Amino acid sequence: MADRSPLVNFQAQDGATVRRLRRGVGVIGFLLPIVLPVGNILTSSHVALLSSMSASYYTHMRNVFVGGLCAIGVFLICYRHDRREDRLSSVAGVLAVLVALFPAEPPASVTPDPTTTQTVVGTLHLGFAAGLFGVLAYFCLRLFADSRSAGGRRTAADWVYLVCGWTIVACLAVVAVGAVLHLTWDSPLTLMYLGEAVSVFAFGVAWLVKSEAVAAALAPRGAPSAAAEG
Repeated sequence: MADRSPLVNFQAQDGATVRRLRRGVGVIGFLLPIVLPVGNILTSSHVALLSSMSASYYTHMRNVFVGGLCAIGVFLICYRHDRREDRLSSVAGVLAVLVALFPAEPPASVTPDPTTTQTVVGTLHLGFAAGLFGVLAYFCLRLFADSRSAGGRRTAADWVYLVCGWTIVACLAVVAVGAVLHLTWDSPLTLMYLGEAVSVFAFGVAWLVKSEAVAAALAPRGAPSAAAEG
């Protein structure tokens, strides 16, 4: 009988690569909403929350913000699982890089009177960001939350994906409505910052769960690892 081990090894390596890429996206998404404000506080002379996560571009945390988004973009572009996920992850990856390279309009504290170019670039930034979150929400709701059991019931992980996906959708809707109606409240935590941070955190959690990192951490020591998911 012919030795089929090279094929088996290739499939196992490919599955491991998929999980690592998912884990990379998840870790960065999970940590970015935490690292940016903490880093900004530590590197600034005063403690203050920014108007949005994107405003980190105009702080000492700019390299972390841009680098984190570009890393997410590269992971997503390199991600390969099936034809539909490949295409959507590539679109999301390109959008993540564009969000990083087209900065948001500078806040009034930095530039009270932004130029036309800054306003146009900032508008493109918002469009790319909305598209990115839309694709990531679709990943959670339609691509990840499809691992029904034999009885047609959703798994615990499926419910995590659904919650994360709808959280992203809800945040997008709230931020959009708030921007149109100019909603504000007496708090340093703006609606834009809250919506961005929760959305990024939600997609990070979803990708971490999909990477099996959470299941591996909770599994008893010595238990066999799960196979790569479909």
